[in-house]
Amino acid sequence: MGNLRRVSELWRRRCGPVWYLPVALALFVGSLLPALHSHGTQFGGMPNRPYDVLAVAGVVLQCVPLVVCRRWPVTCSALVSLGFAIDQFGGYHSFAGTALPIALLTVGLRLERHRRLAAIVFSAAYVGAAVAFTLLGGTESLTGYVTFYLALVLAWGFGTWLRSDRGAEAERRLRVAEETRAAERARIAAELHDVVTHHVTAMVVQAEAARYLTDARLERSLTAVADTGRLAIADLRHLLDVIGTGHGAEAIPTLVERTRLAGQPVEYTEKGEPEAPAGDAGPVAYRVVQEALTNALKHARGSRTSVRVHHGDGEITVAVDTDESGAHAGSPDGGGRGLAGLRERIDGLDGDFSAGRRRDGGFSVRARIPARTPS
Repeated sequence: MGNLRRVSELWRRRCGPVWYLPVALALFVGSLLPALHSHGTQFGGMPNRPYDVLAVAGVVLQCVPLVVCRRWPVTCSALVSLGFAIDQFGGYHSFAGTALPIALLTVGLRLERHRRLAAIVFSAAYVGAAVAFTLLGGTESLTGYVTFYLALVLAWGFGTWLRSDRGAEAERRLRVAEETRAAERARIAAELHDVVTHHVTAMVVQAEAARYLTDARLERSLTAVADTGRLAIADLRHLLDVIGTGHGAEAIPTLVERTRLAGQPVEYTEKGEPEAPAGDAGPVAYRVVQEALTNALKHARGSRTSVRVHHGDGEITVAVDTDESGAHAGSPDGGGRGLAGLRERIDGLDGDFSAGRRRDGGFSVRARIPARTPS
């Protein structure tokens, strides 16, 4: 099957519409060369005759229609068949006889409707030609008639197979495109979940804390809420435009600072220098920290949280640890949908990801993200 698929691909690349004209020209010129007279297809058993005006007419009918065979396959095959009949009944046996299987292959490849009717008409015409050859004294045996018919059917069948293979390939590409779009929609949904959850959680925490603040601190808290809202809008617009990969690792310090303003004590450590280009590693590292801090705000508000980012040789390592916070400590499943989606993305980059509760009751998130997307 693999070999047949390669043949189909080769045919599509090398035997497209631009090849009909050179093939027709080669057959026409070859048929007029004296050295090739009476050395073409011999069918029906009629004796050889020298070329005359009728022979040239038969050659023209077999070669010229090939130029438009791709657009009008049935008309082309009818004219080629007529020229072939003139060629064989006249005993010219020209080199142009090769045009008949080419025309039939094109019919199998290009004909969209009434395929069965066309096959019946062709078969009936073939039987009629065989009977006419016999009545006119042709010496072709029954085996010869059957063998030549099967050869023509094979050409037709090969064109039909090429057509079905093209249809299957088109369906496969459509299916892949649909799957790609579905995966992209799921990715965008996960990104929207991460962005909205983080920013809205921060805004809720800030708004709740504002009720207990003095006027001076209240103003700062409300300013932080407004800034977070504007950032959420900007991030959502960025995702919906789908023109970039989002924030990279360089934006993690800003993310940490916003989380501190929301009331979560966060210690941040960064080592090494980011590599360029880093592929998807930077945005994924940002999402890991964002989701981990969002979960800390939700389930361990006010607990000490540490964020460590290390830019190593060809990879980024992220570690986020949150201390225990009583009944609201992190969930055993690792933060729900957000971290589960990140696990899939990091697995797709051949990285490592883990998230879970520590023995002391705190919660840890670890990620090792290759700095380049695998080829």
